[in-house]
Amino acid sequence: MSNIKNLAIIGATGSIGVQTLDIVGRHPEMYRASVLVANRRVDDLCALALQHRPDLAIIADESLYGDLRQALNGTGIETAAGERAICDAVQRPDVEMVVNATVGYSGLAPTLSAIDAGKEIALANKETLVVAGELVNKRLASSPSAALYPIDSEHSAIWQCLQGERTEDVSRLIITASGGPFRTTPKELLPAMTAREALMHPCWNMGAKITIDSATMLNKAFEIIEARWLFGIGAERIVPVVHPQSIVHSMVEFTDGSIKAQLGCPDMRLPISYALGKTVRLPGAERQLPFEQMATLTFEQPDYDKFPCLHLAYESLERGGNTACIINAANEVAVNAFLHGDTRFTDIYELIADALANMPYISNPGYSDYVATDAETRRHTGEAVHKLKNITTVNL
Repeated sequence: MSNIKNLAIIGATGSIGVQTLDIVGRHPEMYRASVLVANRRVDDLCALALQHRPDLAIIADESLYGDLRQALNGTGIETAAGERAICDAVQRPDVEMVVNATVGYSGLAPTLSAIDAGKEIALANKETLVVAGELVNKRLASSPSAALYPIDSEHSAIWQCLQGERTEDVSRLIITASGGPFRTTPKELLPAMTAREALMHPCWNMGAKITIDSATMLNKAFEIIEARWLFGIGAERIVPVVHPQSIVHSMVEFTDGSIKAQLGCPDMRLPISYALGKTVRLPGAERQLPFEQMATLTFEQPDYDKFPCLHLAYESLERGGNTACIINAANEVAVNAFLHGDTRFTDIYELIADALANMPYISNPGYSDYVATDAETRRHTGEAVHKLKNITTVNL
C-alpha cells in the first residue's frame, strides 16, 4: 500500500501553487499532485501538467478549455473546466488533501465541497474564511474527518506557537505586518501612488492582488478576520503590529505575560511544508535565518488613520452577517480597477465604504446569500468605478 498522499492544488500556477509543487517535487516519496487547477493561465497549467503528470488538469475559465484539451490531448491527463468541475475534483476518492491557493472569493465553493467530502485542506485562500468563516466552521464541525490547516505565514506562525498550549491560556494573538510599500509614505501623497509603486513590496514576492491588499493593509484586516475563525479567539484579543523586517511572522501572548514567536526568513515554503506535514516538519529548508538579521528587530503601532482599511476587520467582526462578504467583493473590484489605472489608490477604501453603506445587510446568511451578496456588491462597485473613471476623465 502506497504512503504517497495525493494532492489537489487549486491555484497551481500562482506563487503558492508553484512553491507547493516545488515541495512536492522535493518529496516524491510523500506527495503527488493528482489534480492541478488554474484560473486563466492555461499555458502555465499545461506546462505544469506535463511536468508533474497529474490525473486531471482543470482550467476555471471555460472559454480556455479548448486550449487546455488540445495541449494535453494524447498525454493521458484528463481535462475539465469550470467551477463545477473544480468542486467535483476536490471530492475525488483518490484526493486526500486539497491545497487551496487560489486568490479571491472563487476559493469558497471548492473549500466547502472539500469539507463536505471530509478532506484535509491546506488553506492559503484567506477569502474563504473572511467571507464565510462562520459557515465554514459549522461545516467543519459537522464533518468527522475534514480538517483545515493554515498556509498564510502569520496564521502558520500562530498555529506553531499554539502547539502544546491551551486556548484558555491565550491572552492575545499578535499578527505582524511589514507595513507594505507605503509604510513611510506621507498620507497626503497616497492618492498619487501608482499601481507600479504599490506592487513594490519590500519583503515578499506575491501576486498582484495580494500585494495591493498589503499596500492598503486590508490584507492584515483579512488576516485578523481569518484568525478569529481559525483559532476561536475574539476580535478584541487579536491585534496587528508593524514589523518591517518580516522576520517575526506572528506571536502569541499568554495570560502569564509570556510571549511565543515564530521567526524565519520571508519564505512561503516553510508554512506550506508545515501545513502539508500537519505539524510534522519536512527536511530541506530553502533558506536559513542568519543570526545577524536578528540584530535589529523593530515593532511599531499601525497607522489606522493612514490605512483605514484596518478598521474594516473589527467592523466586519462586530457586525457579522454578510459584512465581510461585501468588503471582500468591493475590494476585489476596486483593486482590479486600480491595477488597470481606472481609480486612485485611496479610492479602494472609499469604494469599500460605499458598498458597505449601500448593500443590504443579512444577519444570518446561508451559502446562497453569500453568492447573491458577492454578485450584487460587484455590480454596485463596478458602477461606482465607472462613475469615478468618468469624473477623472472630465477633470483631465
